[in-house]
Amino acid sequence: MTMAAALDLPVIDLFGLMPDGAPVERIRLRGADGFEVSVLTLGAIIQALHVPDRRGETADIVLGHDTLEPYLRHRRYFGAAVGRYANRIRGGTFSLDRRDCRVPANDGLNALHGGPDGFDRRLWKIEATEGGATPSVTLGLASPDGDQGFPGELRAQITYRVSGTELSIAFAATTTQPTVVNLTHHGFFNLAGIERSSDVLDHVLTLDAEAYLPVDATAIPLGGPAAVAGTPFDFRTPVAIGARIREGHEQVRLGRGYDHNYCLPGGPSATPRRAARVEHPGSGRVMELLTDQPGLQFYSGNFLDGTAEGKFGRLYRQSDAFCLEPQAWPDSPNRPDFPSARLDPGETYRHLSLYRFSTL
Repeated sequence: MTMAAALDLPVIDLFGLMPDGAPVERIRLRGADGFEVSVLTLGAIIQALHVPDRRGETADIVLGHDTLEPYLRHRRYFGAAVGRYANRIRGGTFSLDRRDCRVPANDGLNALHGGPDGFDRRLWKIEATEGGATPSVTLGLASPDGDQGFPGELRAQITYRVSGTELSIAFAATTTQPTVVNLTHHGFFNLAGIERSSDVLDHVLTLDAEAYLPVDATAIPLGGPAAVAGTPFDFRTPVAIGARIREGHEQVRLGRGYDHNYCLPGGPSATPRRAARVEHPGSGRVMELLTDQPGLQFYSGNFLDGTAEGKFGRLYRQSDAFCLEPQAWPDSPNRPDFPSARLDPGETYRHLSLYRFSTL
């Protein structure tokens, strides 16, 4: 191996130890112009993401922690992979082939992000790494039959890959029994850089969707898709996140801001297509999100309440970050009119999302 090739390999170090002494590793993947992502084996968490601005200066743009202990103490999903079922399942129950399945409720009466012990709490295993111009790491996790009430043994993989200033996240999963699967990345982004920034209300957002799902007081979809036209949910043309977040719309009130699924046109797609674009005028950073998923959950950080101390010793407060979570529609297992999240033996669940960074 040449010295140049060695320098292109992912860098792996020890991030901390679990209570049982198991090591939590951190893998760093480096791209162009200082672009770098740090991934933990705990929860397949993206712990840091350094992105250059228009002056070429890099900054970490994702919420998280500098050490392991806060990730273990509080479940906040910062940068985590969530599953088996991202978002909510009404009442934590669904029926599959006349079998009643019960996922323990952990969000009022509902199951959220896979139940109380979801994939974000698990220790994933490094299965492969690659160096070169597009370094990557593949993490794997085995979830036994009946895990959190979900049927079938599920084997899941996530591959993080860096190419220049693009991050791709590819999920795959197989099952031994019919089941439901909905995996996503739960990154909390602030394109200004989290060390010195305040909120994200000045970020300019475009969402390529004509409809969203209104929800009830427990964040479960009320009915079918509703048109965004004429509402604060219309981001088809660029609008600042904070421009209409205080309008007296019932759905904004229920979510304390935005926390809704956008219905991407055409449903699941064979290849990723653009779903969102976010610009930060001050730094010039731009993030475009492409995905093959049918939905995109937009969350404006409404429940960050100043109790979480993150990196650089900063307290995270309301709207300090936004989330764009590509996924199946919430409560799909109970909604035959929604795109299906079913996975059968012999099939492979796949989900590919691309995060492309540039500058204005």
